[in-house]
Amino acid sequence: MRKMSTIISCIITALLLSQCSTVKSVSQEKNDGWISMFNGKDINDWTTKIHHYEVGDNYGDTFRVEDSIIKVRYDKYEGEFNERYGHLYYNTPYSYYHLVIEYRFVGELHPGAPSYTIKNSGVMFHSQDPRTMPKEQDWPISVEMQFLAGLEEGKSRPTGNMCSPGTDVVYEGKIDPRHCINSTSKTYFGEQWVRAEAIVLGDSIVTHIVNGDEVLQYTKPQIGGGVANRYDPAIKIDGKLLKEGFIALQAEGQPIDFRKVELKNLKGCMDPKASNYRKYYIKSDPEDCKYN
Repeated sequence: MRKMSTIISCIITALLLSQCSTVKSVSQEKNDGWISMFNGKDINDWTTKIHHYEVGDNYGDTFRVEDSIIKVRYDKYEGEFNERYGHLYYNTPYSYYHLVIEYRFVGELHPGAPSYTIKNSGVMFHSQDPRTMPKEQDWPISVEMQFLAGLEEGKSRPTGNMCSPGTDVVYEGKIDPRHCINSTSKTYFGEQWVRAEAIVLGDSIVTHIVNGDEVLQYTKPQIGGGVANRYDPAIKIDGKLLKEGFIALQAEGQPIDFRKVELKNLKGCMDPKASNYRKYYIKSDPEDCKYN
C-alpha cells in the first residue's frame, strides 16, 4: 500500500509540474488532449437537474450563457428560493482526468436561500447520472469541490474544500465523518476570477488545486454518509467505491460565473502501436485502442 501511495504521489507531482506550475492557459495546450466542455455559446452538451423539477427543466433560466460565460442567475425565479438547488451536468462521464474551472462570485444571495450558501458554490464529480434522480432529490450522490469566497476581512474562508453529499472519502488514513473538509487555500474576496483544478484518479486519489497551489488531497471516494435526501435507494449502495461519474456545476442560491470549464482525459489506450495512443494517459483502457 505504501509503495502504491508513493507511485500515485509521483504521478500527481508529474502532472502538477507539467500542467500547473505555470500560468499558461489550458486552451493553449489543446494538442495535448485538453477539451473545452463549454463552447462559449450554449449549454447543449449539458443537462440540468433542479430540486423540485424534472431532469432537463432549467427552471427560471437558472443556467444561461451570456458574454461567453455560463451564468447562474435567479432573477426569473418566482417567490423565495425554496431549496431549489440546481446542477448543470456535462453529458459525458469520466473516470481519470484533470479538470480546470475558472469562476467568480457576483451579485447577492437570492432571498430565502440558506445563509451558508452565500458566496458558496462548487463542482460535483463522480456524480450519479441526473436521470437517476427523483424529482424531489435535493443533492446528487457525488463528491464536491466546494467554492467559497471571503465574507469578512481578517476571517479565513478557504476555497477548494471537499464536501460529500451521499458519499465518504478517506482523509489522513481513515474515513472522515465530516461532511466538508477544509482546504489550505487562501481566502479570496470580491468578484475576482479564481482558477480551480481537480486531478481525479478514479477511486484512488483526488487532488484539489487553487490558483496553482495544491490545497487538499484525499483518497477512495465512495458512496456513504448523509446530506443527500429522497434518492432512489437502489442507487445509494454505501461502501461502493466511485470509479467514475458525471461532472456538474452547482447553483445553490448565490449568483456565480464560469468562464472556463476544460478537461484532460487521463484514461485511454496506452499501447504505442495503436493509432490513438497518447503518452499522457496514466490509466490503461485496452478496449479503447484502435489499430490501422
